[in-house]
Amino acid sequence: LSRNQFSKMDSGALELIERVRRNDPTLQALSFAEKKIGDEGACELAEALKKNTVLDKLFLNNSNTGTVGAVALARVLATNSTLTVLSLWQNNIGAAVAVALAGTLKSNTTLQSLNLWQNNIGTEGAEALAEALKINTTMRVLLLGSNRIGTAGAV
Repeated sequence: LSRNQFSKMDSGALELIERVRRNDPTLQALSFAEKKIGDEGACELAEALKKNTVLDKLFLNNSNTGTVGAVALARVLATNSTLTVLSLWQNNIGAAVAVALAGTLKSNTTLQSLNLWQNNIGTEGAEALAEALKINTTMRVLLLGSNRIGTAGAV
C-alpha cells in the first residue's frame, strides 16, 4: 500500500488499513468516520478484510465510500466471519450497493448490525434487503432511515 496511492488519505488511515491486513489482534473495532477514504481506501480495506479474523466492528460513516468501494466491502462479507457491525451511514451509495449487500446477507452468518442510514437506497434496495432478511438469521439491527424508500419499500 503506497502512501502516494492515497494522497487524500492521511498516514494514520493508511496505517490502520495495514493493521487490518496484518490481522493485528489488538484491532477489534475501527472507525474511518469522516476520514474520506473514498472508493480506493474502501477497496483496500475490503482486500485487507478477506483474511482478517479479528476485526469485529467497522464504521465508515461519511467516509466518501462510493459504489465501487461499498460493493467490494459487500463482497468480502461472503467470506469474512468476524465482522458483526458495519456502518456505512451517509455515503450515498444507492440501490446497487444495497442489492449487493442483500446478496451477501443471504449467506453471511456473522453480521448482526448494518447501518445504511442516509444512503439513497430507495425502494429497490429496501426490497432486496427485506428478501435477504427472510433467509438471514443473525441480523439483529438494520438501520435504513432517510433513504427514500417509500411505501412500497417499507412493506
